[in-house]
Amino acid sequence: MRRSTRGLKIAAVMSRGHVLKSCHALVSGALKAPASQPRHFSNLPETTVYGGPVSQSAVKRFTLRQLMQKYAKKEPITMVTAYDYPSAVHVDQAGIDIALVGDSVAMVVHGHDTTLPVTLDDMLLHCKAVARGARRPLLVGDLPFGSYEQSPQQAVDSATRMLKEGNMDSVKMEGGIGSRVAAAKAISEAGIAVMGHVGLTPQAISVLGGFRPQGRSSARALLVLEHALALQSAGCFSVVLECVPSPVAAAITATLRIPTIGIGAGPLCSGQVLVYHDLLGMMQHPHYAKVTPKFCKKFAKIGEVINSALEEYNKEVTSGEFPSGAHTPYRLENNQLDLFLEDLQKHGFHDAAEAANKAALQDKAVDHVQKKTSVV
Repeated sequence: MRRSTRGLKIAAVMSRGHVLKSCHALVSGALKAPASQPRHFSNLPETTVYGGPVSQSAVKRFTLRQLMQKYAKKEPITMVTAYDYPSAVHVDQAGIDIALVGDSVAMVVHGHDTTLPVTLDDMLLHCKAVARGARRPLLVGDLPFGSYEQSPQQAVDSATRMLKEGNMDSVKMEGGIGSRVAAAKAISEAGIAVMGHVGLTPQAISVLGGFRPQGRSSARALLVLEHALALQSAGCFSVVLECVPSPVAAAITATLRIPTIGIGAGPLCSGQVLVYHDLLGMMQHPHYAKVTPKFCKKFAKIGEVINSALEEYNKEVTSGEFPSGAHTPYRLENNQLDLFLEDLQKHGFHDAAEAANKAALQDKAVDHVQKKTSVV
Protein backbone atom coordinates (compact mmCIF):
# COMPACT_ATOMS: atom_id res chain seq x y z
CA MET A 1 0.00 0.00 0.00
CA ARG A 2 2.84 2.38 0.88
CA ARG A 3 4.67 1.51 -2.35
CA SER A 4 1.53 2.23 -4.36
CA THR A 5 1.10 5.67 -2.73
CA ARG A 6 4.73 6.51 -3.41
CA GLY A 7 4.24 5.54 -7.02
CA LEU A 8 1.26 7.87 -7.31
CA LYS A 9 3.25 10.76 -5.83
CA ILE A 10 6.09 10.19 -8.30
CA ALA A 11 3.62 10.05 -11.18
CA ALA A 12 2.03 13.31 -10.03
CA VAL A 13 5.42 15.02 -9.83
CA MET A 14 6.34 13.73 -13.27
CA SER A 15 2.99 14.90 -14.61
CA ARG A 16 3.49 18.40 -13.18
CA GLY A 17 7.00 18.46 -14.64
CA HIS A 18 5.63 17.46 -18.02
CA VAL A 19 3.04 20.23 -17.88
CA LEU A 20 5.65 22.81 -16.88
CA LYS A 21 7.92 21.72 -19.71
CA SER A 22 5.00 21.91 -22.18
CA CYS A 23 4.07 25.40 -20.98
CA HIS A 24 7.70 26.50 -21.24
CA ALA A 25 7.89 25.12 -24.77
CA LEU A 26 4.70 26.90 -25.77
CA VAL A 27 5.87 30.22 -24.34
CA SER A 28 9.31 29.84 -25.91
CA GLY A 29 7.74 28.98 -29.23
CA ALA A 30 5.48 32.01 -29.04
CA LEU A 31 8.42 34.25 -28.25
CA LYS A 32 10.56 32.80 -31.03
CA ALA A 33 7.81 32.58 -33.64
CA PRO A 34 8.30 35.02 -36.51
CA ALA A 35 5.86 37.89 -36.76
CA SER A 36 2.98 37.16 -39.11
CA GLN A 37 2.76 39.22 -42.26
CA PRO A 38 -0.93 39.79 -43.02
CA ARG A 39 -1.92 43.15 -44.38
CA HIS A 40 -3.21 45.41 -41.59
CA PHE A 41 -5.40 48.48 -41.72
CA SER A 42 -3.57 51.78 -41.97
CA ASN A 43 -5.50 53.07 -38.96
CA LEU A 44 -3.89 50.44 -36.73
CA PRO A 45 -2.03 52.42 -34.05
CA GLU A 46 1.64 52.96 -34.87
CA THR A 47 2.43 54.29 -31.40
CA THR A 48 1.67 52.70 -28.06
CA VAL A 49 -0.60 54.02 -25.36
CA TYR A 50 0.11 52.53 -21.92
CA GLY A 51 1.97 49.63 -23.48
CA GLY A 52 -0.21 48.67 -26.45
CA PRO A 53 -1.31 47.95 -29.03
CA VAL A 54 1.70 48.11 -31.33
CA SER A 55 2.09 47.92 -35.08
CA GLN A 56 1.93 44.29 -36.21
CA SER A 57 3.60 44.79 -39.59
CA ALA A 58 7.22 45.40 -40.50
CA VAL A 59 6.05 47.30 -43.58
CA LYS A 60 5.84 51.07 -43.13
CA ARG A 61 2.20 51.81 -43.79
CA PHE A 62 0.98 55.07 -45.28
CA THR A 63 -1.69 56.29 -42.89
CA LEU A 64 -4.15 59.18 -42.74
CA ARG A 65 -1.80 60.77 -40.25
CA GLN A 66 1.05 60.63 -42.77
CA LEU A 67 -1.28 61.92 -45.46
CA MET A 68 -2.04 65.01 -43.38
CA GLN A 69 1.65 65.47 -42.62
CA LYS A 70 2.43 65.55 -46.33
CA TYR A 71 -0.45 67.95 -46.86
CA ALA A 72 0.81 70.26 -44.10
CA LYS A 73 4.27 70.27 -45.67
CA LYS A 74 2.73 70.91 -49.11
CA GLU A 75 4.32 67.73 -50.45
CA PRO A 76 2.44 66.34 -53.49
CA ILE A 77 0.30 63.27 -52.80
CA THR A 78 0.22 60.40 -55.30
CA MET A 79 -2.78 58.18 -55.95
CA VAL A 80 -3.29 55.52 -58.64
CA THR A 81 -6.14 53.09 -59.22
CA ALA A 82 -5.61 49.36 -58.77
CA TYR A 83 -8.10 46.61 -59.48
CA ASP A 84 -6.38 43.28 -58.85
CA TYR A 85 -3.39 41.65 -57.18
CA PRO A 86 -0.81 42.34 -59.96
CA SER A 87 -1.71 46.03 -60.31
CA ALA A 88 -1.70 46.39 -56.51
CA VAL A 89 1.79 44.92 -56.29
CA HIS A 90 3.06 47.35 -58.93
CA VAL A 91 1.45 50.34 -57.21
CA ASP A 92 2.91 49.20 -53.90
CA GLN A 93 6.44 48.74 -55.26
CA ALA A 94 6.35 52.13 -56.97
CA GLY A 95 5.87 53.84 -53.59
CA ILE A 96 2.48 55.37 -54.45
CA ASP A 97 0.79 56.93 -51.41
CA ILE A 98 -2.82 55.88 -52.07
CA ALA A 99 -4.27 52.96 -54.03
CA LEU A 100 -7.84 53.58 -55.12
CA VAL A 101 -9.95 50.57 -56.01
CA GLY A 102 -12.09 52.65 -58.33
CA ASP A 103 -15.48 51.91 -59.82
CA SER A 104 -13.74 52.68 -63.11
CA VAL A 105 -13.05 48.93 -62.96
CA ALA A 106 -16.42 48.64 -64.71
CA MET A 107 -14.92 50.27 -67.81
CA VAL A 108 -11.24 49.30 -67.93
CA VAL A 109 -11.61 45.73 -66.62
CA HIS A 110 -15.19 44.65 -67.28
CA GLY A 111 -15.60 46.49 -70.58
CA HIS A 112 -18.69 48.58 -69.79
CA ASP A 113 -19.20 52.03 -71.30
CA THR A 114 -19.86 53.61 -67.89
CA THR A 115 -19.16 52.94 -64.22
CA LEU A 116 -22.84 52.35 -63.42
CA PRO A 117 -23.13 48.54 -63.87
CA VAL A 118 -20.55 47.56 -61.25
CA THR A 119 -22.06 46.35 -57.96
CA LEU A 120 -20.90 46.43 -54.36
CA ASP A 121 -20.16 42.69 -54.50
CA ASP A 122 -18.07 43.28 -57.63
CA MET A 123 -16.13 45.99 -55.85
CA LEU A 124 -15.54 43.82 -52.79
CA LEU A 125 -13.99 41.11 -54.94
CA HIS A 126 -11.54 43.60 -56.45
CA CYS A 127 -10.87 45.23 -53.07
CA LYS A 128 -9.86 41.89 -51.55
CA ALA A 129 -7.43 41.22 -54.38
CA VAL A 130 -5.85 44.68 -54.08
CA ALA A 131 -5.55 44.38 -50.31
CA ARG A 132 -3.54 41.19 -50.75
CA GLY A 133 -1.09 42.91 -53.09
CA ALA A 134 -0.69 46.44 -51.68
CA ARG A 135 0.86 46.45 -48.23
CA ARG A 136 2.17 50.02 -48.07
CA PRO A 137 -0.41 52.40 -49.64
CA LEU A 138 -3.51 53.76 -47.98
CA LEU A 139 -6.34 51.76 -49.54
CA VAL A 140 -9.52 53.53 -50.65
CA GLY A 141 -12.52 51.59 -51.92
CA ASP A 142 -14.99 53.29 -54.25
CA LEU A 143 -18.62 52.97 -53.22
CA PRO A 144 -20.40 52.07 -56.48
CA PHE A 145 -23.57 53.60 -57.84
CA GLY A 146 -26.62 52.41 -55.91
CA SER A 147 -24.77 51.45 -52.74
CA TYR A 148 -25.15 54.63 -50.66
CA GLU A 149 -27.74 57.03 -52.14
CA GLN A 150 -30.91 55.59 -50.65
CA SER A 151 -30.23 56.42 -47.00
CA PRO A 152 -27.43 57.19 -44.54
CA GLN A 153 -27.91 53.70 -43.09
CA GLN A 154 -27.35 52.11 -46.50
CA ALA A 155 -24.22 54.21 -46.90
CA VAL A 156 -22.84 53.10 -43.53
CA ASP A 157 -23.70 49.46 -44.24
CA SER A 158 -21.90 49.56 -47.58
CA ALA A 159 -18.88 51.38 -46.17
CA THR A 160 -18.70 48.90 -43.31
CA ARG A 161 -18.56 46.01 -45.77
CA MET A 162 -15.75 47.76 -47.62
CA LEU A 163 -13.63 47.69 -44.45
CA LYS A 164 -14.73 44.38 -42.94
CA GLU A 165 -14.92 42.30 -46.13
CA GLY A 166 -12.85 44.28 -48.63
CA ASN A 167 -10.00 45.07 -46.19
CA MET A 168 -10.00 48.72 -47.23
CA ASP A 169 -8.75 51.54 -45.02
CA SER A 170 -11.37 54.02 -46.20
CA VAL A 171 -14.05 54.61 -48.83
CA LYS A 172 -14.75 57.14 -51.56
CA MET A 173 -18.10 58.46 -52.73
CA GLU A 174 -19.28 60.94 -55.33
CA GLY A 175 -21.34 64.12 -55.09
CA GLY A 176 -21.58 67.08 -52.74
CA ILE A 177 -25.28 67.79 -52.30
CA GLY A 178 -28.28 66.46 -50.40
CA SER A 179 -28.23 62.74 -49.74
CA ARG A 180 -24.56 62.48 -50.79
CA VAL A 181 -23.44 64.88 -48.04
CA ALA A 182 -25.71 63.12 -45.54
CA ALA A 183 -24.14 59.82 -46.56
CA ALA A 184 -20.62 61.18 -46.12
CA LYS A 185 -21.52 62.55 -42.69
CA ALA A 186 -23.06 59.27 -41.58
CA ILE A 187 -20.05 57.26 -42.77
CA SER A 188 -17.62 59.61 -41.05
CA GLU A 189 -19.61 59.56 -37.81
CA ALA A 190 -19.59 55.76 -37.97
CA GLY A 191 -15.82 55.93 -37.63
CA ILE A 192 -14.99 55.25 -41.26
CA ALA A 193 -12.64 57.54 -43.17
CA VAL A 194 -14.32 58.85 -46.32
CA MET A 195 -12.95 60.63 -49.39
CA GLY A 196 -15.27 62.91 -51.37
CA HIS A 197 -15.44 63.51 -55.12
CA VAL A 198 -16.75 66.61 -56.93
CA GLY A 199 -16.59 68.16 -60.38
CA LEU A 200 -17.20 65.49 -62.98
CA THR A 201 -18.88 62.66 -61.09
CA PRO A 202 -19.16 59.71 -63.52
CA GLN A 203 -21.95 58.07 -61.52
CA ALA A 204 -24.16 61.07 -62.38
CA ILE A 205 -23.64 60.64 -66.13
CA SER A 206 -27.39 60.45 -66.79
CA VAL A 207 -27.81 63.95 -65.30
CA LEU A 208 -24.60 65.42 -66.71
CA GLY A 209 -25.32 64.13 -70.21
CA GLY A 210 -21.93 62.48 -70.64
CA PHE A 211 -18.37 62.73 -69.41
CA ARG A 212 -18.08 66.51 -69.58
CA PRO A 213 -15.83 68.97 -67.72
CA GLN A 214 -17.50 70.88 -64.90
CA GLY A 215 -17.19 74.37 -63.35
CA ARG A 216 -16.47 76.20 -66.60
CA SER A 217 -18.62 79.22 -65.71
CA SER A 218 -18.29 81.37 -62.59
CA ALA A 219 -21.62 80.18 -61.19
CA ARG A 220 -20.84 76.52 -61.79
CA ALA A 221 -17.32 76.91 -60.44
CA LEU A 222 -18.73 78.35 -57.20
CA LEU A 223 -21.13 75.42 -57.07
CA VAL A 224 -18.24 72.94 -57.23
CA LEU A 225 -16.54 74.90 -54.43
CA GLU A 226 -19.71 74.74 -52.32
CA HIS A 227 -19.92 70.98 -52.86
CA ALA A 228 -16.31 70.53 -51.75
CA LEU A 229 -16.90 72.64 -48.64
CA ALA A 230 -20.02 70.62 -47.81
CA LEU A 231 -18.02 67.39 -47.98
CA GLN A 232 -15.31 68.86 -45.78
CA SER A 233 -17.95 69.83 -43.21
CA ALA A 234 -19.38 66.33 -43.43
CA GLY A 235 -16.05 64.91 -42.26
CA CYS A 236 -14.28 63.90 -45.48
CA PHE A 237 -10.50 63.61 -45.11
CA SER A 238 -9.87 64.49 -48.77
CA VAL A 239 -11.74 65.45 -51.94
CA VAL A 240 -11.14 64.40 -55.54
CA LEU A 241 -11.51 67.18 -58.10
CA GLU A 242 -12.23 65.76 -61.55
CA CYS A 243 -12.26 67.60 -64.86
CA VAL A 244 -12.44 71.19 -63.65
CA PRO A 245 -10.39 74.17 -64.89
CA SER A 246 -7.09 74.71 -63.10
CA PRO A 247 -8.12 78.09 -61.56
CA VAL A 248 -11.20 76.45 -60.07
CA ALA A 249 -9.15 73.60 -58.62
CA ALA A 250 -6.60 76.09 -57.27
CA ALA A 251 -9.35 78.12 -55.59
CA ILE A 252 -10.88 75.03 -54.00
CA THR A 253 -7.47 73.78 -52.84
CA ALA A 254 -6.71 77.15 -51.27
CA THR A 255 -10.08 77.22 -49.49
CA LEU A 256 -10.24 73.70 -48.07
CA ARG A 257 -8.33 72.51 -45.00
CA ILE A 258 -8.10 68.98 -46.36
CA PRO A 259 -6.12 67.64 -49.35
CA THR A 260 -7.50 67.82 -52.87
CA ILE A 261 -6.62 65.09 -55.35
CA GLY A 262 -6.82 66.24 -58.94
CA ILE A 263 -7.61 64.30 -62.07
CA GLY A 264 -7.80 66.56 -65.08
CA ALA A 265 -7.78 69.53 -62.69
CA GLY A 266 -4.34 71.04 -63.28
CA PRO A 267 -1.13 71.05 -61.24
CA LEU A 268 -2.23 73.08 -58.21
CA CYS A 269 -4.11 70.38 -56.30
CA SER A 270 -2.62 68.74 -53.22
CA GLY A 271 -2.09 65.56 -55.18
CA GLN A 272 -2.86 63.72 -58.41
CA VAL A 273 -4.60 60.50 -59.42
CA LEU A 274 -4.71 58.61 -62.71
CA VAL A 275 -6.27 55.36 -63.85
CA TYR A 276 -3.75 52.51 -63.93
CA HIS A 277 -4.60 51.39 -67.47
CA ASP A 278 -4.58 54.95 -68.81
CA LEU A 279 -1.18 56.01 -67.52
CA LEU A 280 0.42 52.74 -68.66
CA GLY A 281 -1.04 52.99 -72.15
CA MET A 282 -2.39 49.50 -71.69
CA MET A 283 -5.55 49.54 -73.79
CA GLN A 284 -5.07 49.41 -77.56
CA HIS A 285 -8.62 48.81 -78.78
CA PRO A 286 -9.82 51.61 -81.15
CA HIS A 287 -12.97 52.09 -79.06
CA TYR A 288 -10.91 52.69 -75.93
CA ALA A 289 -8.69 55.18 -77.75
CA LYS A 290 -11.76 57.31 -78.43
CA VAL A 291 -12.67 57.61 -74.75
CA THR A 292 -9.17 58.01 -73.30
CA PRO A 293 -9.25 61.30 -71.33
CA LYS A 294 -7.41 64.28 -72.79
CA PHE A 295 -5.74 64.99 -69.47
CA CYS A 296 -4.09 61.57 -69.24
CA LYS A 297 -0.38 61.28 -69.94
CA LYS A 298 0.80 57.87 -71.08
CA PHE A 299 3.93 57.14 -69.09
CA ALA A 300 4.45 53.90 -71.02
CA LYS A 301 3.06 51.94 -73.96
CA ILE A 302 2.47 48.67 -72.18
CA GLY A 303 -0.36 47.73 -74.52
CA GLU A 304 2.01 47.65 -77.49
CA VAL A 305 4.42 45.43 -75.58
CA ILE A 306 1.57 43.06 -74.62
CA ASN A 307 0.25 42.88 -78.17
CA SER A 308 3.73 42.22 -79.56
CA ALA A 309 4.35 39.43 -77.04
CA LEU A 310 1.00 37.76 -77.75
CA GLU A 311 1.56 37.92 -81.51
CA GLU A 312 5.02 36.39 -81.09
CA TYR A 313 3.58 33.62 -78.90
CA ASN A 314 0.89 32.88 -81.48
CA LYS A 315 3.51 32.76 -84.23
CA GLU A 316 5.86 30.40 -82.37
CA VAL A 317 3.11 27.99 -81.32
CA THR A 318 1.73 27.89 -84.85
CA SER A 319 5.16 27.24 -86.35
CA GLY A 320 6.08 24.63 -83.74
CA GLU A 321 8.99 26.71 -82.45
CA PHE A 322 7.48 26.83 -78.95
CA PRO A 323 7.87 24.97 -76.73
CA SER A 324 11.47 24.15 -77.57
CA GLY A 325 13.67 21.75 -75.65
CA ALA A 326 14.67 24.57 -73.33
CA HIS A 327 11.06 24.85 -72.19
CA THR A 328 10.43 21.08 -71.89
CA PRO A 329 12.19 20.39 -68.58
CA TYR A 330 10.47 17.31 -67.13
CA ARG A 331 11.77 13.73 -67.52
CA LEU A 332 10.60 10.29 -66.47
CA GLU A 333 12.35 8.88 -63.42
CA ASN A 334 15.40 6.66 -63.91
CA ASN A 335 14.69 3.38 -65.75
CA GLN A 336 11.00 4.25 -66.05
CA LEU A 337 10.99 5.00 -69.79
CA ASP A 338 11.51 1.41 -70.86
CA LEU A 339 8.90 0.22 -68.38
CA PHE A 340 6.44 2.85 -69.63
CA LEU A 341 7.00 1.80 -73.26
CA GLU A 342 6.54 -1.87 -72.37
CA ASP A 343 3.33 -1.12 -70.46
CA LEU A 344 1.94 0.83 -73.42
CA GLN A 345 2.72 -2.08 -75.76
CA LYS A 346 1.14 -4.59 -73.37
CA HIS A 347 -2.08 -2.57 -73.29
CA GLY A 348 -2.19 -2.29 -77.05
CA PHE A 349 -1.26 1.41 -77.23
CA HIS A 350 1.27 0.89 -80.04
CA ASP A 351 0.97 4.37 -81.56
CA ALA A 352 1.27 5.91 -78.11
CA ALA A 353 4.43 3.90 -77.43
CA GLU A 354 5.95 5.08 -80.71
CA ALA A 355 5.07 8.71 -79.95
CA ALA A 356 6.49 8.46 -76.42
CA ASN A 357 9.73 6.94 -77.69
CA LYS A 358 10.10 9.68 -80.30
CA ALA A 359 9.61 12.37 -77.61
CA ALA A 360 12.16 10.64 -75.37
CA LEU A 361 14.74 10.64 -78.14
CA GLN A 362 14.18 14.38 -78.64
CA ASP A 363 14.63 14.96 -74.90
CA LYS A 364 17.83 12.90 -74.96
CA ALA A 365 19.21 15.00 -77.79
CA VAL A 366 18.38 18.21 -75.89
CA ASP A 367 19.98 16.88 -72.72
CA HIS A 368 23.13 15.98 -74.64
CA VAL A 369 23.42 19.47 -76.11
CA GLN A 370 22.80 21.15 -72.74
CA LYS A 371 25.37 18.91 -71.04
CA LYS A 372 27.91 19.66 -73.74
CA THR A 373 27.22 23.40 -73.43
CA SER A 374 27.57 23.36 -69.65
CA VAL A 375 30.95 21.61 -69.90
CA VAL A 376 32.24 24.22 -72.34
